[in-house]
Amino acid sequence: MIFVEPHGDLAVLRLDHGKVNALDLELCDAVSRTIVALEADAVVLAGASRAFSAGVDLRRVVDGGADYVAAFLPALSKAFLAVFDCPRPVVAAIGGPAIAGGAVLAAAADHRVVSGGGIGLTELLVGVPFPVVALEILRHVTGRHATRLVDTGVVLEPAEALLVGLADEVVAPDDLLPAALARASELAKIPAAAFALTKEQLHRPARTRIEAARAVDDPRVTALWQAPSALAAIESYLDALATR
Repeated sequence: MIFVEPHGDLAVLRLDHGKVNALDLELCDAVSRTIVALEADAVVLAGASRAFSAGVDLRRVVDGGADYVAAFLPALSKAFLAVFDCPRPVVAAIGGPAIAGGAVLAAAADHRVVSGGGIGLTELLVGVPFPVVALEILRHVTGRHATRLVDTGVVLEPAEALLVGLADEVVAPDDLLPAALARASELAKIPAAAFALTKEQLHRPARTRIEAARAVDDPRVTALWQAPSALAAIESYLDALATR
């Protein structure tokens, strides 16, 4: 599900879960556990397949219904925060699609190297809202672009993602991992305590907004995901995808 590849003092975490690394309860739990337990100086987060992550496993949501949603959404937010709050540098190496929750997972990293695949935030197009953790991570990374990206669900090519903060550098496919490791190595040269404190300071506005809103927003988000109308809309969306 997640493989850890040591590269000297660095570690590459490869998501390897199905064809497109869809985010389900088990993968989210694995991301959280693995990030917290790592002792590497810096981390590169990558996909083992052609996708970085195509987002939430919507089939699991439909099949699991309300009970699955109640367990899954907190695990999803926890995975995002495990990356966002990691005191060590995290570089996302994006070699294929990073869609919806996959785009948020990439956004939670400190730096994003992209070689291919679309990047987009498509939750509203499916008919479900974002958890507040996801929205605030996106706001932190994309600033004034966040509203347009969320409301339209536009899927961006790498060069377009560069313009809105969802990518920090675009490289050729063969250069993806070397470039991500090089950036992680550069960030790891910063004294660890200084990097961790500075990251905490930079993230504090987003974390403050998250903690202020979660108690009110998270139950509302969960209720909307659990609604029969939302589950039916997700199933219709999946049926439409299957016919393309």
